[in-house]
Amino acid sequence: MKYRYLGNSGLKITEIVYGNWLTHGSQVENEAATACVRAALDAGITSFDTADVYANTVAEEVLGEALKGERRASLEIFTKVYWPTGPKGPNDCGLSRKHIMESIDGSLQRLQTDYVDLYQAHRFDTETPLEETMQAFADVVRAGKALYIGVSEWTADQIRAGHELARDLGIQLISSQPQYSMLWRVIEPEVVPTCEELGVSQIVWSPIAQGVLTGKYVPGEDLPEGSRATDTKGGADMIKRFMNDDVLGRVQKLKPIAEGLDLSMAQLAVAWVLQNKNLAAAIIGASRPEQVTENVKASGVEIPADAMRAIDEALGDVVVSDPAMTAQNGPQKRPV
Repeated sequence: MKYRYLGNSGLKITEIVYGNWLTHGSQVENEAATACVRAALDAGITSFDTADVYANTVAEEVLGEALKGERRASLEIFTKVYWPTGPKGPNDCGLSRKHIMESIDGSLQRLQTDYVDLYQAHRFDTETPLEETMQAFADVVRAGKALYIGVSEWTADQIRAGHELARDLGIQLISSQPQYSMLWRVIEPEVVPTCEELGVSQIVWSPIAQGVLTGKYVPGEDLPEGSRATDTKGGADMIKRFMNDDVLGRVQKLKPIAEGLDLSMAQLAVAWVLQNKNLAAAIIGASRPEQVTENVKASGVEIPADAMRAIDEALGDVVVSDPAMTAQNGPQKRPV
């Protein structure tokens, strides 16, 4: 397993991070979730990503229990704050000082740790002054409850403003966590260049496009039983933008490229995002331990330039690269 520095900090994280969104506490039983975490540890993964909103706080509990007994200093644990949790009252959401201060304590309790390595703003809060948010994050860092600060799905302008305030407050905003895959490249035109300038790394989610890039969804065929596309708890909604014959047909053209590199389709997808030098890590999830074991083999893979060009040619115009999509997909106001 390869390590990369996170932003311009001295913190190293595994270039493949294990994440438990849409799995722990919701799609898979706790025993299976724990087995996946153990498989990640056995594969050399030491970096783990979660959020308080995942399964309405249950995912953090499952991860904390699964990591119990591990040497804390040998792990890098990330979590997030923004979305509604608990009874979803008027202050149970957003990036106000109140919500951040209460949320970090809840996350630490559920994760069974005194601190997290990275505390991330899960979305941009249009209803809280950015100065209030960054001051609260600074106080969390100074209290020793988080070591570094990151953001998720912020635009380039939002990242720049947050980074400037963090610097003025004497804390380090070192990461951005956007969606990124062969099919979804909206960070490339603006977010990546801005982050390269500021010394901020990407930790990307959904590098396999919620399973679409495994090639298991074939145009004209029934959806695989138990797949993300059949999940009514949220998975089907997340994947629907890719579930059309044009996209799925193009994805099938990636198979000979993967075979030529002696990679599975999933390994090719993860390896592809890791070619971006602004990336510190790609987040993988799993419902079975063997998925972790296979996907980590993408670590350290170098895809030749001719294969990278072949991927672009195979996918053609189904690739989404409009930078405006980051803002369009973000919440315009708090959900509660």
